[in-house]
Amino acid sequence: MLNKLFGFNSKKHNVRTEIVAGITTFLTMSYILAVNPSMFCLLEGMPAGAVFTTTALAAVIGTLAMALFAKLPFGLAPGMGLNAFFVFSVCMGMGYSWQFALTAVFIEGLIFILLTVTNIREAIVNAIPKNLRYAVGGGIGLFIAFIGMQNAGIIVKDDATIVALGDITSGTALLAMIGLVITGVLYALNVKGAMLIGILATTVIGIPMGITEFKGVVSTPESIEPIFCKFEWNNIFTLDMLVVVFTFLFIDMFDTIGTLIGVSTKANMVDENGRIPNLKQAFMADAIATTAGAFLGTSTTTTYVESAAGVAQGGRTGLTAFSIACCFAIALFFSPLFLSVPAAATAPVLILVGMLMMEPVRNIDFDDATEAIPSFITLVMMPLAYSISAGIMIGMISYVVVNLFCGKFKKLTPAMYILAILFILKYIFI
Repeated sequence: MLNKLFGFNSKKHNVRTEIVAGITTFLTMSYILAVNPSMFCLLEGMPAGAVFTTTALAAVIGTLAMALFAKLPFGLAPGMGLNAFFVFSVCMGMGYSWQFALTAVFIEGLIFILLTVTNIREAIVNAIPKNLRYAVGGGIGLFIAFIGMQNAGIIVKDDATIVALGDITSGTALLAMIGLVITGVLYALNVKGAMLIGILATTVIGIPMGITEFKGVVSTPESIEPIFCKFEWNNIFTLDMLVVVFTFLFIDMFDTIGTLIGVSTKANMVDENGRIPNLKQAFMADAIATTAGAFLGTSTTTTYVESAAGVAQGGRTGLTAFSIACCFAIALFFSPLFLSVPAAATAPVLILVGMLMMEPVRNIDFDDATEAIPSFITLVMMPLAYSISAGIMIGMISYVVVNLFCGKFKKLTPAMYILAILFILKYIFI
């Protein structure tokens, strides 16, 4: 039954490992349950309680689709960055209602379903050169490690140098450093469930430090009626709607592509040609999640890079994703308990996973400058631009340009030219 539902093979996989991996991924991405309500409640008519419930439900639907259709160990939830674009750019910046933005997300989801059925999204993934794929994995590693350090206050904003080292002798940064030592030692000793144990231990240590705030245990989920299926159709043929949909489309597509390539490569889940199994089904799960999320009343639902935490714990099948979905379902009723886990407790896991994600970089051909230069640009652009999609797009543009001017035309396929042109046009007009 497990094999049929989740692609679980008892000869290769372990039930306990898959479940622990799922719980670990959930704990590293559960911050969205706190972040999304705090962000969307800035918009009139979107109560925080309803947004919390919707965020959890969107994660459950999307991750279940990933578990059952693609049978891959990835978690989905409303995406960071995409929610900020929804609130601050579309609603506050452009002055449109949140109903307008939800309509744009719904249209994006329908387009994604069409692109998946016609295999266009899969063709785009296969058009990305091998060395760039290795760089994507390393770039994501740097990106999520940076996110972890930033969430814990280890890295802070600085007006003179943009970023700087925070005060690691006190507060959340100190707790994160303690957690990093505990989790790192457990991982180095090959302790099963090291990252999950590290999260729990760090959370407990945070209680006497005054960082872990116990918020209770059980609460009844609030109704999503105020934001459920609230679409606005009178502006769908405007230029602004086109720009908004196109932007959602680009960011989501290449964030998802980057995550799937990077995490799958690290987990050795790719075939001899570097292709990801069940990629079309994974994209369909992503498209279904986005469309369902719009109905429920939240921004684009996407595959989470934090899934790398569960993969690092040994998660390899849809059973891991199913465990993640179950955790989000439980969180609906135990939200105060789950929200008691501070960012400083999950930061060490993100940092260590970032280190593990760097492994594919060793496969990059640094002896060939036409491969090394675009790969390095892809690698560093993700954390510095704070965007997986930016790293892929600028990396692909540089790959085509460098090889074109070096006369290595045979390395470039028509799909590469098309992608590079589309990316350039995206930066010019959006």
